[in-house]
Amino acid sequence: MQALTTFLSNFFSACPEIALFLALVLGCWIGRFRFGSFQLGGVAGSLLAAVLISQIGVHIDSGIKAVLFALFIYAVGYQSGPQFFRSLGRQSLKEILMAVVLAVTGLITVVAVARVFHLDKGLAAGLAAGGLTQSAIIGTAGSSLEKIGLPLAQVQQLQGNVAVGYAVTYIFGSIGPILLCINVLPWLMKRSIREDAIRAEAEQAGGVHVMGEGEIPAFPRLVGRAYRVTQPDLTIERLEGMAAGITVEKVLREGKSIAIEPSLELVSGDQILLVGQRPEVLITGQKIGQEIGTSPDLELSLIRRDVVLSRKDFVGQTVSQCVQSLSTAVRHGVYLVALSRAGKTVPVAGSMKVMAGDVVTLLGTSTDVDRAVAQIGTALLPSFKTDLVFHALGVAVGLLIGLGVVHLGSIPLTLGSGGGALLSGLLFGWYQSRHPVTGNMPQGTSTFLVDFGLAGFVAVTGLQTGQQAIATIMQHGITLFLLGVVVTLVPLILTMLFGRYVLRYDNTAIFAGALAGSRSANPAFGEVLNKAGNAVPTTPFAITYAVANVLLTLLGPLVVAFS
Repeated sequence: MQALTTFLSNFFSACPEIALFLALVLGCWIGRFRFGSFQLGGVAGSLLAAVLISQIGVHIDSGIKAVLFALFIYAVGYQSGPQFFRSLGRQSLKEILMAVVLAVTGLITVVAVARVFHLDKGLAAGLAAGGLTQSAIIGTAGSSLEKIGLPLAQVQQLQGNVAVGYAVTYIFGSIGPILLCINVLPWLMKRSIREDAIRAEAEQAGGVHVMGEGEIPAFPRLVGRAYRVTQPDLTIERLEGMAAGITVEKVLREGKSIAIEPSLELVSGDQILLVGQRPEVLITGQKIGQEIGTSPDLELSLIRRDVVLSRKDFVGQTVSQCVQSLSTAVRHGVYLVALSRAGKTVPVAGSMKVMAGDVVTLLGTSTDVDRAVAQIGTALLPSFKTDLVFHALGVAVGLLIGLGVVHLGSIPLTLGSGGGALLSGLLFGWYQSRHPVTGNMPQGTSTFLVDFGLAGFVAVTGLQTGQQAIATIMQHGITLFLLGVVVTLVPLILTMLFGRYVLRYDNTAIFAGALAGSRSANPAFGEVLNKAGNAVPTTPFAITYAVANVLLTLLGPLVVAFS
């Protein structure tokens, strides 16, 4: 056994990155297992697997952790930037209160535990830093310990105890919020995160149903139907005038295709392809002849194009006014099937006012659509390429913001790399929503950055701290670990009850995002996002995360003062 341990230790020393990916493999595999309604998830599983592997002895560079975390939190901000800035205002008061309640209950819990169990100020501050997973408390508490007038040797001992308390409690401090947000909160709300995430997404879209991956409508709004003409005295112009929103796309006469002109007279036996809104096509088709089902010679390919409305004279006008400003020739054969704003689908209504950066989805033949695009804006051609210049700049700006420090008296406050990258992601995501031609990042890419960045970050954390945490528990007993469990769970449970019964959160997905953010619990938020399947929880998380980052950092000096 000793020989195997030595071999693995040497092996991981030669290439510690293998330990990281091995922790991800084992952790994500463990996280798939269900025990009733309980599921650990890939993030918590990766942390546990990393702690297990760390017992062999793995030394992995902290720079890897910093990069993975920056990518994760930047991608989170980028996905939610447009919605975040629309949500700021009085409606964000609930999220701010959530962060305040958790910080206050966290302080009370730590101080109460420290006094009941006679912990010194260093261990109390370590409990706060690890149990609440706010590493900045180590710095603020350590600085406060230097100013309470104790001998230098005693101060150094207390500062060492901060690290001990942090090491013992940090691991469960990361896992506890995951268990509460993913398992306990849905039980309390009596609804799943996914169920409410879909409901919230539909509400944000104004009731428009957003098709999921692989979904297609059973009754599409736009259809093509083939008919044999029996009605006399019909021209193309007269037929298309029978109902709004239909066009004749093909005409066959005696088996041969003929050119379509508005004045073309249709004769009995002509076969035509009608395209348009389903009700209008069906009603008009009954008036002109008999439906003939499929016909290979009448097959036609249509294309969908997302187009940024770049015409300045469209801004502030209604959809109907914009459509009417185009000539009949430009509008012919082109159908507006969707409208999105800041990445969110909104109802297509004639009274809807157009805003800068709106994206319309057009459907029609390539010739018709290209003609319309030339008149209204710029086509967003589908691309799997990521604009690395834009997003690398975004991450760099975020890390630069994180270097800034503001002093509140003697207490240094900083967003840190995480807060800076989140803020930068929000800003760059908002900018991209207003200028969709710039900064492309496919949904799959951003999802990968979120999943891999977070799982990798917690795995590196486990590899770096797991061995010390287990050794400290063995040395100091299980009591300190259990006290950390109390510090982790009590504030979360009280805040969850406050949110449910006082703030009246009624959407599980939004509530879970706010609860995770009020604890700055990135691993928990990653699992919430995974369960939601969309970005609905991100906005409440971003608001509470920003507030909690400041409030929890301030706990260091307060714990030292009151414990």
